Amino acid sequence: MKTLSLALLGPLTLIASASAYAADLPARPYTKAPPAVVAAVGDWSGFYVGINAGGGSSRDKWNLLTNGGVAVNPALSNEGTTNAGGAAVGGQIGYRYQMANWVFGVEAQGDWSGFKGSSRNLAVPTRTDQTRVNGFGLFTGQVGYSWSPAFLAYLKGGAAVVGDRYDTFTTATGLMVDHADTTRWGGTVGAGLEYTFAPNWSVGVEYDHLFMGNKNLNFVNAAGLTTMTQRIGQDIDIGLVRLNYRFGPGLLGKY
Repeated sequence: MKTLSLALLGPLTLIASASAYAADLPARPYTKAPPAVVAAVGDWSGFYVGINAGGGSSRDKWNLLTNGGVAVNPALSNEGTTNAGGAAVGGQIGYRYQMANWVFGVEAQGDWSGFKGSSRNLAVPTRTDQTRVNGFGLFTGQVGYSWSPAFLAYLKGGAAVVGDRYDTFTTATGLMVDHADTTRWGGTVGAGLEYTFAPNWSVGVEYDHLFMGNKNLNFVNAAGLTTMTQRIGQDIDIGLVRLNYRFGPGLLGKY
């Protein structure tokens, strides 16, 4: 029994000594784990306003329906196509809402344009036809996808309105014979790419195609008398650079 007690006493003495030594050690300092890194998430939601500038072209196909009140043979009605081109500048206002990576929006845009072009009339070579597009407006919805905090690609579509002026001149002298002014409505589709370069500021490029369809126009002379009726079909292509300011928290500051 005495031998067993001595055998147990040795290990117990070592355990007690180890415990006393551990008690004398300084407490281990607490180190806070570093915060988790979260990738930045862009948020395109909110109202925005902006300006744009660029250019475009219009293709207008002329078909003569009546001349001096007399119907024209359809086989002889094709008078050719005028191609008008020039600059455009204007502004836009809209609202976007982002859900995950998808961005939905609505926008109204208005531009002054200087698209102008002329061509010799195919049916009457002594006459020259001229087209001018003085301005256009777009009222569209957008669907976009943002694959990084700073980039947004989108498609758009909706209604378009255009202000046109059509003139005819004598080819030899350049004197105006008659003219027609019109505002016409049609449709538009487009696509764009936008990049955020600073909080609340973004720059982008956009392409739009306008389907303006056919419209019958009565041309009048300097005395205000109707001289002829033309059916003019129109398509317009526009390329713009856009600068937008978004109201609310900056896109680059969202985490």
